[in-house]
Amino acid sequence: MDVQPWHAVAAVMDRAPATIRVFLDHRMQCVGCPIARFHSVEEACREHGLALAPVLAALDAAAP
Repeated sequence: MDVQPWHAVAAVMDRAPATIRVFLDHRMQCVGCPIARFHSVEEACREHGLALAPVLAALDAAAP
């Protein structure tokens, strides 16, 4: 899966369940969050104070 910054967090987790571990490992509180359907990966990284590039790389690695 080619995860893009504008993809909704919930859509990423739905399409590639292995990415759930990535969100948890980065201490992101997206798993089970009702806002995950509306937050993009980029917005979630910003909210959690994380750099986007490493998170995207980890998500792509988890969801080939």
